[in-house]
Amino acid sequence: MQIRTFYIVLFCLLLTLSQIAEAKTVPHKTAPLKKITFIPQWVPQAQFVGYYVAQETGIYKEYGLDVEIISGGPQRSSSDYLKNGKADFASLWLVTGLDLCNQGVEVINLAQIVQRSALMLVAKKSSDILKPSDMEGRKVGLWGPPFEIQPKIFFKQYNLDVEPLQQSYSINLFLRDGVAVTSAMWYNEYHTILNAGINPDELTTFFYADHNLNYPEDGIYVLKETWQQEPALCRAFVKASLKGWRRAFAEPELALDITMRNLKKEHVISNRVHQKWMLNRMRDIILPENGSKTMGHLNVADFQRVADDLKENGLLKKAPNFNDFHQPAAGE
Repeated sequence: MQIRTFYIVLFCLLLTLSQIAEAKTVPHKTAPLKKITFIPQWVPQAQFVGYYVAQETGIYKEYGLDVEIISGGPQRSSSDYLKNGKADFASLWLVTGLDLCNQGVEVINLAQIVQRSALMLVAKKSSDILKPSDMEGRKVGLWGPPFEIQPKIFFKQYNLDVEPLQQSYSINLFLRDGVAVTSAMWYNEYHTILNAGINPDELTTFFYADHNLNYPEDGIYVLKETWQQEPALCRAFVKASLKGWRRAFAEPELALDITMRNLKKEHVISNRVHQKWMLNRMRDIILPENGSKTMGHLNVADFQRVADDLKENGLLKKAPNFNDFHQPAAGE
């Protein structure tokens, strides 16, 4: 009887050990990745590389996400895609987010990626434009919305009467003196001007951020309905995206490899030198200057300035409450 009991106990022990060994060799079933879509304002370039780094290095998957990045651009408006439910998340300028609210589309700013406006006006010193008043009566190249808001308020602020001309995505008109002043992004067109052979000391630059017009640009937005229904999903996307940006800045060569690969995929012509300039400038305008706030923080003073300016110029009927509009998904 004792021998029989011994064998029964031994059998149970061996069975238990076998089950433990099998459990170690068979991977646990994990929850399926949540499929979501994200659209930036433009085609793949270093301006958005943090998202592509998060996608290609598996950061999004670490957060349980399967993210499809839809290439933005003139044919695919990120605001329209978000508004019409064609994308779950979108990169928008703050003025665009407020405009959507003005249209009755309730959106939430989950993270303010760009802290300092990179939009600027550029003139050649040879055209005798050294200060704002020197633009009086001169031809100025302007883009359409949302890029035209700051310059128009700038001209009003300095009581300037200029001759605005519709500007394309090229700065050739400026290079050929078709306009005396051109619109540019610090991380993009300004570098193109330098590459055309014009030295920085031959140029006069007017950063709107230096003229009390710091309108924060790229931010991560979502419909209010999505935020209310799936806050954990929103937090996961934002945290993973910020981690992607941090890795892009920490490993610039990796970030540039990913940028060039995605540019090639979309058949966009660019070069590594230009994208490196863009990546460095994105670091300048994304990372908080004093380190007192986390990445993705929307400064309430910047929000209020933009809202007040838009209302004063008849572009916004009523501003949303800041604490309703900005939900710091990554924590602050």
